Amino acid sequence: MNAPQPNFDLTAALRDAEERYVAANPNSLEAYEHARRSMPGGNTRTVLYYSPFPLSLAGGEGCHVTDVDGHRYIDTVSEQTAALYGHSNPKIQAAVIEALKHGIVLGGPTGRESELAELLCARFEALELVRFTNSGTEANLFAVQTARGVTGRSKIMVFEGCYHGGLMSFGGYGSTMNVPFPYVMAPYNDPDRTAALIAEHAGDLACVIMEPMIGSGGCIPAQADFVKAVREATAKHGVVLIFDEVMSSRLAPGGFQSVLGVTPDMMTMGKYLGGGLSFGAFGGRRDLMERFDPSRPDAFGHAGTFNNNVLSLSAGITGLRDVLTPEASMRINADGNRLRERLKQTLAKRGVPGTVTGYGSMLMIQLADGSYDRPKDTTRVRPEARALCQFEMLSRGVYLSRRNMLNLSLPMDAAAFDAIVAAFDGFLETHAKVLTAA
Repeated sequence: MNAPQPNFDLTAALRDAEERYVAANPNSLEAYEHARRSMPGGNTRTVLYYSPFPLSLAGGEGCHVTDVDGHRYIDTVSEQTAALYGHSNPKIQAAVIEALKHGIVLGGPTGRESELAELLCARFEALELVRFTNSGTEANLFAVQTARGVTGRSKIMVFEGCYHGGLMSFGGYGSTMNVPFPYVMAPYNDPDRTAALIAEHAGDLACVIMEPMIGSGGCIPAQADFVKAVREATAKHGVVLIFDEVMSSRLAPGGFQSVLGVTPDMMTMGKYLGGGLSFGAFGGRRDLMERFDPSRPDAFGHAGTFNNNVLSLSAGITGLRDVLTPEASMRINADGNRLRERLKQTLAKRGVPGTVTGYGSMLMIQLADGSYDRPKDTTRVRPEARALCQFEMLSRGVYLSRRNMLNLSLPMDAAAFDAIVAAFDGFLETHAKVLTAA
C-alpha cells in the first residue's frame, strides 16, 4: 500500500485509509463480489465481515496468514482465539493425518473421547465429568439446559454485552436470533446489583452464565469482589454457576478460573481445544453431569453426529498433551502481558488517549480514555477510530480485526511482538492529532 498521510480529521483519515485498502486488494474485492452471488453479503460468519469488504485469505503458516493478493501478515486475529497453536503445528498436523488413515466417521466410540476427557478433567478444576459438542455455542446451550433440567427452574442470568455464541448474544450482534430463554440481565463487574438480582429471582433462577474475562465484548476481566459475590450468591441460593471459558481457558494452564481462584459448578469450552478443528465441550460437577449417563432411566439426551469425530479429538489430544503444556501456556500469557504494557506505553509516548485491555494472550486496543469495567465502556471508542486502526495495521503487515482485538499464538516470537509494536507506533505517529481530537 502507499504510505499513509497525516489528515486533519478522523473522517478524512479513514477515507484515505479505506481508499488505499481497496486499491491494494483487488483480488479480495473480486472474491467478495463472487461470494455475494450465492451467500447473503458474501458471508457465512458475521464476525468475519467488515466494510468495504474483508480480506480473502489464501493460507497460513505459523503465526502468519497470506491473502489472495499476496500480502503476508502477522496474524493477531488468530481465528478469534481458536488458532492458539498457529496454522501449521507439525505435531497436530501429524495427528490429523494419522487419524485420516483409519477412517473419519466411524459411528462408535474410539477411545479418543476418554483420552481427551481425562486430559481436560486433569487440567481444569471445575471438571469432574465432561461431554463434547461441535462448538462453543452448542456447549453453552447444553450447559444452560443442564442447569434448567437439574434445578427445575427456568430463568438464566446473563450479563450486558457478553457473548455465549450465535444464539445467546447480548452485545454487538443484538438479540433477534437468541433462543427464547427467560433472561435476567445483570451489569458486569457490579457485585452488589448482581447479588441482589440473584436473591430476587432465586426461586426460579436455574443458573448464572458468565465470561470470567469478557472476550469479544472488550477483553474485560472480572474483578475479584464481583466474582466472589457471584460465587457466594449462587451457592447460597442453589443456583448453578457456569463459567463460559470458550475463550478464556487459554489464559492460564487451569483456565481463567485458576487466575481468579474461583471454581464454578460448570464450565464450557471450545475454540483452540479442538487443535484448530471444530470443537466444543461442557462439564462440571459429577452430580450435574451424571444426568447424561444414558444407562440411567432419567438420563438427559445429548445427541450430535460429530461430537466424537476422530479428527477434532485427535488434534485436541495432541494439542493439549504435547503442545500447550503448562509451561507453554504460562509463556504465551506472560508474553501477552508484556505486549499489552508495551502497547500502552506506546499510546502514552505518542500522547494518544486510550489503553489496552485484557489479560495474558487476549488484548484489545481502546482508543479513548477512561476505565473499562463493562462492555458498554467500549462504546466510548468511535467506530471510525477502530476502522482506521485496523486499516493502518493491515498496511503495516499486521492482520487485525475491526474490533481491534489481538489474540496471540504459540509460534509468535520476539520479532513478531516487536513488529506488532512498531506497526502500532507507526499508526499512532501518523494519526496522533486526529485520534486525540476524536
